[in-house]
Amino acid sequence: MVNQQEPQEIKGIVEEALPNALFRVTLEGQDEPIIAYLSGKMRKFRIKVLVGDKVNILTDPYGGKGRIIKRL
Repeated sequence: MVNQQEPQEIKGIVEEALPNALFRVTLEGQDEPIIAYLSGKMRKFRIKVLVGDKVNILTDPYGGKGRIIKRL
């Protein structure tokens, strides 16, 4: 089997809310923001994420998007 990298859990701050439950998030220690989407349980239980909220994100090992897994 192919070894897959474990996703990294990183803290960040929501900078902008985009359409379709997407968010622009600036990660700790990085200047450039990434696009993140809500995890399934956050959608299911309708947990609101607003601009300025601190969140935990699982980053995709292949780059691109991240998944918001927790609102702090």
